[in-house]
This record gives sequence, structure tokens and C-alpha cells, in this order.
Amino acid sequence: MNNISVSRSGEPVRFNDPGATARFGLIALATDLTSERDLYRQLPQQHVSIHVTRVAFENPTTPENLRKMAPRLTEAAQLLAPLQPLKAICYSCTAASVAIGDGPIRASIQAGFGDVPVVTPSGAARMAFAALGVRRIAILTPYTVETTEPMTAYFSRHGMELSNVQCLGLEDDRDMARVSDQSILNAALSVDTADTEALFLSCTGLPAINVIAELEDRIGKPVVTSNQASAWAMARLGGFADHRPVQYGQLFGCALPDDTFGEAA
Repeated sequence: MNNISVSRSGEPVRFNDPGATARFGLIALATDLTSERDLYRQLPQQHVSIHVTRVAFENPTTPENLRKMAPRLTEAAQLLAPLQPLKAICYSCTAASVAIGDGPIRASIQAGFGDVPVVTPSGAARMAFAALGVRRIAILTPYTVETTEPMTAYFSRHGMELSNVQCLGLEDDRDMARVSDQSILNAALSVDTADTEALFLSCTGLPAINVIAELEDRIGKPVVTSNQASAWAMARLGGFADHRPVQYGQLFGCALPDDTFGEAA
């Protein structure tokens, strides 16, 4: 038996500056395989910490199932409340943000956490198009037609003109996370039209950031993806005005518009 006694160190404890790291909250779906990795890859890793909680979600990815997450968001945000202050909280689901609404999502998260900027992929995408100065977009989603149709209505309602909309027909977001780079690239090229000003690749589960640089090079137009738009918004809200990873597209060369996530819809 070890009889050694424990003594308290005489070394004074010093703490790092609490502002040295920009801290963000992330509410991810229970089935999300992509968001955390994508956000870390695009943000300045040495200066950022992402604190993640999850919200229950049951496939298939239908508007009905997506809306079921609405009453769960406040409880999820409460799990992040002990970590205050945070620069922003991102709710990482594009289709649910459209089905539930950016405003109700923001209200639900703030009810559980308190006053904090809330980033939704759909709202971030709208800010991205405003920052890029484009209005006519083509949309590619991995969803079914049923789940994609509200996406077209959402962007049309917010003043965007749609040149083409296509979907891959997948029902399970875990399958969406496994779509190959080549499949995403080919599908994105096929949705582009001559009068399209920018492409939007929807879904935080879709690993689309891998193809942004090649796609922009081939079509000569901006490409916006769900996780890229969210990361860009988070970077700017976190104070990283000069963070411009060129491999993730023209968007990172833009500032955040003044009207940031202010609409209630």
C-alpha cells in the first residue's frame, strides 16, 4: 500500500486570456457526419473552439421530420448556456432551417441560451449572395423533390431568381454525407446554366466544400455551399475579418453585409 501523502503545489495558477480563443456553439443533428469537420477545416483552427451539442433527428429527411426538431432546439441550446459567452451559435441543418424558419429557430435558441447571434445555413447563404452581389442562382440539393421544393420557395420569397433546381433524390442524411466528390462536381456542373450568376449546393451533410475551388474554376462563377456559408458567417462574427482561405471560394473574400440575420422569416 502506498502511504505517500498528497501536498498542494506551491506553483501559482495562471490562466490564459479568455478572449484568446473565439468560441462558437454548434447544434448538429444526431445523424450529422459532416458539419463539425467542415467548419473546423474552414475556420482559423488555432484561434477557434467549437462546442457541439446534438439534437434528435429521425430519417427520412422530409419536411415533416425536419419540423419535429423545432421544439427540441431550446433544450439543445440550454446545454450550451454554461459556456457563455459565445461568438455565435450555428444550427447546422439547411433543410430544417427552411422548414422551420430562420426567425423561429433564432428565437428558440435564444430562449435556451440568451442573447447570441444565431447562424442558420439558409440565412448564411442569403447573406452570401448579398455579399457576392448576385440574385440569379441555380440550386443543387441531395434531397428528394418533396424536401427540395420548400428550398425553392424560400429563396424565391427572399428575392432570389432561380435559373435551375435539381436534386439527387436521397432520403437519409447519412447517405448524403457519403456522396463522392466526383458525383457532387458532375451534378453541380449539370445544374449550371448560361444565365446563372452563382451556384448553391445545399445541405450541411453534403461534403461539398471539397469541390468549391475546382467548380468555381470551371464555371467562372461563385459557388456557395451550406457549410461554407456558415463558416464564413461565423468567421466574420468571430472577428476574423481577414480570414480568407482561397480554397473555399470567392465568398471568403467578402465582408458580412450590415443586415445580418435580421429577417424574421
